[in-house]
Amino acid sequence: MTILNTAIIGGGAIHGCHVNALRQIPDVTLRALADIDSAKGLKLAMAYQCRFYQDYREMLLDEAIDVVHICTPHFEHKSMILAALAAGKHVFCEKPVGMNGSELLDITRAAQYAPGLLGVCYQNRLNPTSLRIRQELVDGGLGKMLSIRAVLTWSRSGAYYTESPWRGQLATEGGSLLINQAIHTLDLMQWFAGRVTRLKGVVDSGELTDVTEGEDSAMATLHFANGARGLFYASNCNTTDSPLLLEIHCEHGSLLINDNTLWRITPDEQRKLASDMSPDGTTKRYWGIGHQQAIRRFYHAIHHPENTDYTNIHEAGKSLTLVEAIYRSSQIRQWIDINN
Repeated sequence: MTILNTAIIGGGAIHGCHVNALRQIPDVTLRALADIDSAKGLKLAMAYQCRFYQDYREMLLDEAIDVVHICTPHFEHKSMILAALAAGKHVFCEKPVGMNGSELLDITRAAQYAPGLLGVCYQNRLNPTSLRIRQELVDGGLGKMLSIRAVLTWSRSGAYYTESPWRGQLATEGGSLLINQAIHTLDLMQWFAGRVTRLKGVVDSGELTDVTEGEDSAMATLHFANGARGLFYASNCNTTDSPLLLEIHCEHGSLLINDNTLWRITPDEQRKLASDMSPDGTTKRYWGIGHQQAIRRFYHAIHHPENTDYTNIHEAGKSLTLVEAIYRSSQIRQWIDINN
């Protein structure tokens, strides 16, 4: 199998998940790392025994680089994706793929004609509990889906935003809670229940009003094409990062994720189906444990172009569309129709 040379743009907290995943994939070499902080970047490059670039555009001139991972603030995603695709690279980007529908359209057009693949990291789709839910829904034993509800309550202090000033700013993050933390939850809801036809939402800020331009709390009601109703609530005002609570109510029972464990509940029994606890404790439990699997699938698709088992730009755009619709709905206090 051909060895793939990889580069990472951005040496922030999330890049370590990518490095750990790449180390587990055969025939992959980390060739370079780029970061605007030269001191940090040089230190990381020395630790990884790879090249360092302060300017990612210079790095993209290296024809030996096959794949580029983008682990940078939201406002840089579009320009970096477009530049990397134009340079003929495969691109794997952290969510969100862009900050709004306009950026999404530009990236989609570029990806359509680019020789390289574009994948987006929605690793929670690959948690054991998520995969088992999809299996249960395909099997259909619980009957028609009636509703899906999700509650996400995490903790983000003022220091989280002041230490990284791009966070919480409309121009650089595109919002706050919804587009950064809760977008994964919205992605799971639509991945399980299918297409959203309309929604009504509210965003607001309470505890974090003084440190962020964006919202620290959000709620929404969603209508799905299959007739199911969705109830969504999220906040960064908790005092701890509580595990996601997600329940799917069907005709003959329910599927419940609680405390990182999936339960199948019917009138006759309550049965444990799967767990998301990290076996080695190397990842933050509320991030999920799917990074390695998401990255592995993307690299498999590079070697096997007929395989599309990764989150592409079309799939990644669905949750971003929901985020933008909730923002808009909150502004005008009306239902928003969703046309995917």
